[in-house]
Amino acid sequence: MGRLFGTDGVRGVANADLTAELALGLSVAAAHVLAEAGTFEGHRPTAVVGRDPRASGEFLEAAVVAGLASAGVDVLRVGVLPTPAVAYLTGALGADLGVMLSASHNAMPDNGVKFFARGGHKLADELEIRIEDLYEQHRTGEPWARPTGAGVGRVSDYAEGVDQYIAHLLTVLPNRLDGVKVVLDEAHGAASRVSPEAFARAGAEIVTIGADPDGLNINDGCGSTHLEMLRAAVVEHGADLGVAHDGDADRCLAVDALGNEVDGDQILAVLALAMREAGQLRKNTVVGTVMSNLGFKLAMEREGIELVQTAVGDRYVLESMKAEGYALGGEQSGHVIVLDHATTGDGTLTGLMLAARVAATGRTLADLAGVMSRLPQILVNVPDVDKSRVTTSAELAAAVTDAERELGATGRVLLRPSGTEPLVRVMVEAADIEQAKAVAGRLADVVKSALG
Repeated sequence: MGRLFGTDGVRGVANADLTAELALGLSVAAAHVLAEAGTFEGHRPTAVVGRDPRASGEFLEAAVVAGLASAGVDVLRVGVLPTPAVAYLTGALGADLGVMLSASHNAMPDNGVKFFARGGHKLADELEIRIEDLYEQHRTGEPWARPTGAGVGRVSDYAEGVDQYIAHLLTVLPNRLDGVKVVLDEAHGAASRVSPEAFARAGAEIVTIGADPDGLNINDGCGSTHLEMLRAAVVEHGADLGVAHDGDADRCLAVDALGNEVDGDQILAVLALAMREAGQLRKNTVVGTVMSNLGFKLAMEREGIELVQTAVGDRYVLESMKAEGYALGGEQSGHVIVLDHATTGDGTLTGLMLAARVAATGRTLADLAGVMSRLPQILVNVPDVDKSRVTTSAELAAAVTDAERELGATGRVLLRPSGTEPLVRVMVEAADIEQAKAVAGRLADVVKSALG
């Protein structure tokens, strides 16, 4: 059996790859693994379970809740909420486990199961591996030992979670947003209710698009993966900025008043300077990934801020932050972690903090984001290849060496298998956009021929 967990939980096509049986079995396995690790020792365990609005989340939620309750875990169902809200509530309510059902930015037919440990932190790799192994062991072998009578878990709805999460966001906001006009694109996703309410309570004038989820339209032509509607709406309404989330709202991308994209690297740069000014940027360091734009690295060097780079995936950014005590980190894709206030990327919090910086300084977002210049960066996704052979193909290694020689010191090449999708990502940076396109196209062709 191949590994079930990727960089962000277990994902697949709902009811095909990710079945009710799998969701139930993983939930039971997670309960047993955490019990064995001592997480439940001395008390009756509790789990927080939330989901995004995908239609498949309804039956998968039922499967997860059934699995946990059958293993003796009491369940608080918080309904449709962003991933960071489920993480926050897991910590705030003192729960032993959190479960989020979402495939984030993926298309509607996909779904996923993401587990959080006590405190709202993502599970460690070794625990995920143990959950997989235990699930497989019981799927093909002996039945689970199950409690009976009063030992079974009880299930209840926790409607207060929405207001509790919004109150948390407003409490940690550095200043109000009065005088700032914001367009919010909610991707017909999990933040469709909480994000507009949070911005409005913070004093912003808001225009909301993509906030009518029907279970089928999540991420469909909107949100952080499709900024066209947001660009147009910001210009049309004369807004100061636009904020876009993905389906589970752990990401935030933005556009300035002219409709130009402000990506995760630029958001990190703006927040890094704001937090340093406020004395909150611990160790004068921000954490990014190997996908961070070279322009971001150069900007941080110029501003005298250290940049630590990790493997791609917000979990690895978070691991570095926790290990070294850093306060700010994130990814170009819009996962931004402010560790003093969140245990995972929080798109609503990020958008609020970005708008708060505009409000506090009176500067435009374009001016603030101008602290860094993005070098041309081309990303090509190559599907239907054997991504496990990226590091072992001699043909591919030779092509990368040739490309790096051509680019010299003014660019770089990065090839990596996707952690959430069956494809290989080819990234090329260069001082000239045409050169970056040409090199990326050649490398993509080699990936197809060498790994196809």
